[in-house]
Amino acid sequence: MSSNLAGRHVRTQTSSIIVTTVCFLVVALVLTGLVAHVVATMTRSANEIDDARANRAARASIAAFVSRLSATTTDNAVWDDAYKAISSAGAADWAYENWGKTSEDYPLYDGAIVIGPDRSSVISAYGKGKPIEPSAFFGQAFFRQINTAADFEQAPVVNFIKTETGIALIASQAIQPYDEEGELPELSVLSFYKEFNSEVLGTLSNEHELEGLRLAAAPQPGLLNTPITDMKGAALGHLVWPSKAPGSAVFQQVYPYVAAATIILVLFLVGVLLVGASEARRLRQLALAAIFEANHDSLSGLLNRHGLLALLEELEGSDISPPRLYLVDLDGFKAVNDAWGHAVGDDLIRIVSSGLSACHSEVVAAARLGGDEFALVQVGTAARQEIEETILALFADPFKIDGRTIEVGASIGAAARDGDIEPLELLRRADMALYRAKENGRGRAIEYDFELDRERQRVAELESQLKSAISNGAIEAVFQPLVSATTGAVTGLEALARWRTATGNISPEIFISLAERCGLIDALGEHMLKTSIEHAKNWPGLALSVNVSPVQLCNPEFAAEVISLLQELDFDPRRLTLEITEGVLMTNPDQARRSIDHLKQVGIKFALDDFGCGYASIGALRQFGFDRMKIDRSLVSALDQASNGADVLKATISLATALQIPVTAEGIENMHQAAILREAGCDQLQGYLIGKPMSAFDISSKLQEQAA
Repeated sequence: MSSNLAGRHVRTQTSSIIVTTVCFLVVALVLTGLVAHVVATMTRSANEIDDARANRAARASIAAFVSRLSATTTDNAVWDDAYKAISSAGAADWAYENWGKTSEDYPLYDGAIVIGPDRSSVISAYGKGKPIEPSAFFGQAFFRQINTAADFEQAPVVNFIKTETGIALIASQAIQPYDEEGELPELSVLSFYKEFNSEVLGTLSNEHELEGLRLAAAPQPGLLNTPITDMKGAALGHLVWPSKAPGSAVFQQVYPYVAAATIILVLFLVGVLLVGASEARRLRQLALAAIFEANHDSLSGLLNRHGLLALLEELEGSDISPPRLYLVDLDGFKAVNDAWGHAVGDDLIRIVSSGLSACHSEVVAAARLGGDEFALVQVGTAARQEIEETILALFADPFKIDGRTIEVGASIGAAARDGDIEPLELLRRADMALYRAKENGRGRAIEYDFELDRERQRVAELESQLKSAISNGAIEAVFQPLVSATTGAVTGLEALARWRTATGNISPEIFISLAERCGLIDALGEHMLKTSIEHAKNWPGLALSVNVSPVQLCNPEFAAEVISLLQELDFDPRRLTLEITEGVLMTNPDQARRSIDHLKQVGIKFALDDFGCGYASIGALRQFGFDRMKIDRSLVSALDQASNGADVLKATISLATALQIPVTAEGIENMHQAAILREAGCDQLQGYLIGKPMSAFDISSKLQEQAA
C-alpha cells in the first residue's frame, strides 16, 4: 500500500530531470534540423544558381552563334560588288567563286545559297563546296525565310531550320549596295547556313563552359536544356547538358565531416539520453531510499511515526474495512539496557520487531514509534482480543540473546477508526489506551473509550485548579502531633497538605501525585515548607517534620532553595526533619545523596518514611545516614490481623535499634498497638489515638491547654 504513495513521491522527484532531458533533446534535434535545413538549402541554392548561370550561358551561346552568322551574312549581302555581280550574266560563277567555293572549309558557314529576285530561281547553291538543292535540303521552310528576308532591305533574317542531316542555322538577307541610290528593284537574297553539329557544340561548350553540351530531340531527365526553335516557335531540338551542381560537389567534399559531426551529435544525444535516464534512475533510487529512510526506523526496519501516519492516511482513502491500531510498549526494557547494555537491547528490539510484524495475518503493517514502543495496524474482521492475545503470546517465553535469558512483557493500547477521524487522532486514542494499560499494571491490554478522554479532561481541569490553589495559598497545612512513647509529651509535629474545595476535600494521594506528573511538585513543596515553617515558628521547642517528594529531592537546586528559605524565615534548621520515601533511593540515588549531604551539613535531619512496605536495604539505611525511621502503618495494622505481626514489627524495630536509628510508628489507632510499640522500643508515636491532623489554630490551642 505504501509503495503507491512512494511511487507518487518518486514521480514528483524525478519529473524535473526527465523534463529537462526531454527539453534538451528537443532543442538539440531542432538545432540539428535547422543546421541540416541550412546545409540543404545552401546546397540546393548553389546548384540552382549555377544551373541558372548555365541556362543563361546556353542562351548566350545560341545568341552568339546567331550573331556571328548574322554579321557574316550582312558583310557579304550589303556589298556593292556583290550587288553588281549578281545582277550580271556571270552571277552564278561570281557567287561560286566568292561564296560557294569558300563553303568547303570556311569556319563561319557551311553553305551559301543565292536566290533570284523572283524568290524561286536558284542562282547558286553550294554546301561544303558542293552543289545542293535548297528545297530538298531545307524544305519549304527555306523559301518562307527567303520571302521574309526579301522584304527587308537591311537586317538579315536568322532562324534555325530542319535539314536532311539535322538542324542548321540559316541567315538570309537581300543582296544590296552599301549606299542606296534611289529606289532599288527586286533584289536577290543571299543565305548562309551553319549546321548545328558536334563541332559547333564543342565550340559553344568551350566558349561558355557548358561541359557535356549536346543536341537532343527532347529534354533529357536529370539534364539542363534549352530549346532550339524555328521561325514559328516550334522546337526543333534541345541543347542538353549535365548540371555542374557545385553545391552538391562541395557537399560531397565536406560530406565526411558532416557525417562525422552527425555521428558525434547522435552519439552525444544518445549519451545525453542515457545520462538523463541514468540520472533519473539514480534520483529515483535516491528518492526511494530517502522515502524509505523518512518512513522507516533504521534499527528495526519497521515504519516510523511518519510512515505509520502516511499509511493510515492511505488506508483512510481506500475502500477496505476500517483499520484498528495497536500500540505496544515493552515492560522492563529499561532494565534490559541497564543490565546488559544497549547492544543487547538493540538485538531485543530487532527480535521483537520481527515477531510483531508477522504475529497475525491481518496485521498489514508494523511500526516502531520510540525506544520500546511499537504500533500494529490491523485490517480485517479478527476480534481485538484475538490480536491482543497473539501479541502477548510473543512475550510469554523469555528471549534468548547470546546465551542470555531476557524476560520482558508488553502493555497494549488499542483504538479503532471511528468515522472519519484523522490518523493523528487515532494514534492519540491508542496512546491514551496504552497509558491506562501501563497504569493498570504489566501485561494489560486496554481499548480506547471516551471515558478516558473525559477523565483526561477532568485531570486537566484539576491540574489547572491545583496550579491556582498553589499560587493562591488554597492548599493548607495541617499538623499531626508526634509524642514521646515514654512520656506522652508532644515532641514534634508532621505537616500534612490538605486541599479543600467548594465541592469537597481532595485527597493528598490524588493531588500530590498529580503535582508530580504535571511538574507542580516543586512549587507545592515550597509552598508547604514555607507555610509549615511560618506556623512552626509559633511553637518553639517542637520539631517540624515535612514530607518531601522524590521528584523534589532529585532536583539539583532543591538543597539551595531549602537553605535559602530557612534563612529568609529565620528558622533553626535543627528543628526541621524532612521525610522521604525509599523511592528516592531507587530512582536517582546519586543526586539524592548529594542533596541529603548538603542539607545535613546545616543541621537538617532526614527520616525514611513508610519503612517496611518497600525494598529499602540495610546498606541503603547506612549509606544515606537517616536520622529517623518511620514504620509504615501496614506493619502497625498487622498487629490486630496476623499472629506473627508483633514479631515482624519487633524485628523491624530491633533492626533500627541496631543501626542506632530512632523509630517512629505511625497509624496507631488503639492502646493495644501503642503498648506493643512501646515494649518493642519505639520511641515516638503518631496516629489517630495520639491526635488527628489539626489546623495550626487547633494545635496552638492544644499546646496552650497542655501548658496550663
